[in-house]
Amino acid sequence: MRHADLSTQPIAPTAPASATRPTAAIGGGEGFGRMFSQLQGEVNAYIQNGEMDSGAAAGLSAQGAVLRARTQGLVAAEADGAADSGGAGAGTPEQQAFLESIAPWARQAAERLGVAPELVQAHAALESGWGQRPLRGADGASSHNLFGIKAGASWNGATGDSTTTEYVNGAALTTRARFRAYPDAASAFQDYARVLTDNPRYRAALNTGSDAQAFAQGLARGGYATDPAYAAKLERIADSLKGSGR
Repeated sequence: MRHADLSTQPIAPTAPASATRPTAAIGGGEGFGRMFSQLQGEVNAYIQNGEMDSGAAAGLSAQGAVLRARTQGLVAAEADGAADSGGAGAGTPEQQAFLESIAPWARQAAERLGVAPELVQAHAALESGWGQRPLRGADGASSHNLFGIKAGASWNGATGDSTTTEYVNGAALTTRARFRAYPDAASAFQDYARVLTDNPRYRAALNTGSDAQAFAQGLARGGYATDPAYAAKLERIADSLKGSGR
């Protein structure tokens, strides 16, 4: 999904965005339209805030509660890379240059996570479209958020908002969300490692060594992203990097 119009100013809630055509067969008619619009409003409100208190969460519908369970805490949104480069390896000079540019920080993060460096590189490639679609500030400068990490209420650093897509029951919802911004790439990788190690939801992804499947599924099951194909996309990229000796 394309991240656009990133700014580092406080964000005012926006009206619910129009949903794209559902990709799953789930009913029809005016009743469905009303239900879907209501659900979309819940999802947009939750995604924009990043976190909800117990009172607000209690008001969610069953479908909204499912999304909250998948996105509670520190969760990423799918970047363009998730949609466009799911099966691609480091086959171009630009992709190789991207991997080399993040290699030192990927190794440091990987050591903390107990995984192979290429898994961290693959995750950054997936979320940022091989570094070609980073979240950017209003001045066009990169926010260095290569992992699409959202800014919840507990985040005290710089933030920016961007258009993103979330999936609910197979349907894609376009909305805006608040993301973290970093002063440099090193800070982004340090925070990424901290997010995964501090949040018990991602425990299954830790200490998986070079097992791309275990790492990818651990992230997906922990709710890192709502794209139902996220784990498969990440695994394919990671496997391609291992095969190329990265």
